Amino acid sequence: MSVDATAAREDTSGERRVRYPHPVLAARAARVLRDNDTGSVVTAAPRLYPHMWSWDAAFISIGLARLDVRRAIAELETLFAAQWRNGMVPHIVFTDADAYFPGPDRWGTDVARDGPSNVRTSGICQPPVHAIAVQRVLEAARMSSPGDRADAERFARHIWPKLYAWHRWLVEYRTPGSSGLIAIVHGWESGMDNSPRWDLPYAAVKPGAELPPYVRKDLSAVGDPGERPTDREYDRYLWLIEEMRRASYDQRRIVRDSSFLAGDVFITALFAISCDVLIELGREFGQAPEPLGNLAEWAANARAAVAASCHSVSGMARDRDLRTSRWLDTQTIAGFAPLLCGGAPDGVQLRLLSLLDSERWCGHPGLLAPVPPSVSPLRPGFTPRQYWRGPQWPVVVWLFWWAFERRGWHERARRLRDAAILLTEDGSFGEYYEPFTGEPLGSADQSWTAAVVLDWLCS
Repeated sequence: MSVDATAAREDTSGERRVRYPHPVLAARAARVLRDNDTGSVVTAAPRLYPHMWSWDAAFISIGLARLDVRRAIAELETLFAAQWRNGMVPHIVFTDADAYFPGPDRWGTDVARDGPSNVRTSGICQPPVHAIAVQRVLEAARMSSPGDRADAERFARHIWPKLYAWHRWLVEYRTPGSSGLIAIVHGWESGMDNSPRWDLPYAAVKPGAELPPYVRKDLSAVGDPGERPTDREYDRYLWLIEEMRRASYDQRRIVRDSSFLAGDVFITALFAISCDVLIELGREFGQAPEPLGNLAEWAANARAAVAASCHSVSGMARDRDLRTSRWLDTQTIAGFAPLLCGGAPDGVQLRLLSLLDSERWCGHPGLLAPVPPSVSPLRPGFTPRQYWRGPQWPVVVWLFWWAFERRGWHERARRLRDAAILLTEDGSFGEYYEPFTGEPLGSADQSWTAAVVLDWLCS
């Protein structure tokens, strides 16, 4: 039996419908997005994250499209107005707020030859989910008014070359070596900042004595500083930024010399399906055959890289430390990357589906809601309250839900959605959640959490 047939068959067993107050929760989510809107950007969170983050903005636009299609378009236009001339979409576009560290002066991207001239940004990227967001905004617009549909179609046609340039940048600058995995030069680029995925590569980062002093601002913005990365981790984060500054953000030099270089299997899977989506948009809006052919080749290569990373026993996909040429076997949510993009043999994907349902992940009896935590509760080092080392993240659940819907696994997708709504139904819209109690952690009123919940409730 194929992986698709088995996934559909297994979805019918043991399901439990979750009941939640749709109108109240949707209204609360809409309010969060409106309250966090500065007029130019919807900030990621009012206290901890007062700027625009790249993949946050993609998710936020998806939620905004359920309220105001033109506002959703404006959010993505603002992000891509900060796109670097070489095609990179920076991970932060800075506003005037000064409540976040490291800010634009610490990044110092003014020295970058390819940086934008009209706005200050960070010097790294985040996962390439933007084509998915554009397609989702377009879908919402087509269920709205003729005017919204026309605006969204014009926008999709206009932004397509910018999305293509972003994807081309990832291929040109971030596929070193033979693994085929898209490389990151900082754990922040993965979106999973302090995940145990990166413990070994980070261990090789040795901050120099000339690391400039700093004062963290994130610790005062959360109730429990223990949820956040340690000072030692922050030293490493900032040393990598210092290395990039010294390289004047020359991408080839950074990839060649940075203390940290890892092939990211999760980003590689997202890149593959984002290329697929960009092909679909390109065909619809009359793009030339050559870039469409390039995207198809890039998607195929990315899928092959994800499949080649899978462990021979567990089936879990693995990141790769490109400095030491070794696989990173830490089992985190990223190990299910083949379920996002496909491409691995059916037997491998069936093993992953079974593992996802098992007590090691969604089936753990202690979970309040059966959605995958960032690290298996049965693995050493699982920490249920610390950032990417154990908590559950609704935005990551959204990605699996969306991918499962796309693959035709509708019942499995619905179960994930309903369970995630159960996790967020108190309306706090935490950044992430304690898996056993459901306590919202990190910053409250997180825009991307509100956005994906709103999208779920409107789907």
